[in-house]
Amino acid sequence: MKQVKFTAMENGNQQDYDLLCEGFEEYTSNLPKRVLDGLIELKTAYEGYQISRYEHSLQTATRAYRYKENEEMIVAALVHDIGGTLAPYNHGALAAAILQPYVSEKICWIVKYHDLFMKYYWGHYLGLDRYAREKYREHPYYQATIDFCHNYDQNSFDPNYDTLPLDFFEPIVYKLFAQPRHHSPYLKE
Repeated sequence: MKQVKFTAMENGNQQDYDLLCEGFEEYTSNLPKRVLDGLIELKTAYEGYQISRYEHSLQTATRAYRYKENEEMIVAALVHDIGGTLAPYNHGALAAAILQPYVSEKICWIVKYHDLFMKYYWGHYLGLDRYAREKYREHPYYQATIDFCHNYDQNSFDPNYDTLPLDFFEPIVYKLFAQPRHHSPYLKE
């Protein structure tokens, strides 16, 4: 295995950074599989629902697909809860960080804040402010986030819903994660 020669980044040279970029590109080419593997981890997360969080994610994406959303929104619906295994208290922010180089600002914002907006449906049962989303009322993506939560997320816990399987969504995931569109420090401007 090739390695850089430096022990401090300030001492690196062009060859070192070319080598690191090559390794980075090789590693990131496998990102879609790692995202799908992270989704599969949701099979055992958050017990107590009638379906697993994995099935919930598939169902959310199925609803977005059937509502004729674009591929970015479908993938966002599929992975919106992927951060739940590593960041249970801010899973939306983690999922948004994964999606951010690949989707529009709007979709990234929806995913980032969906967990706050979802409190509307359950927060009051736990003594939380169900209207916490109101602080974003003037934000341009406020209504889109309400729509995402209402149309795809909050109603996707149905064991009898005709949910599409993961292999249906895999080509869309691979296509979306094939190349960052923006906001990557590794992309040449």
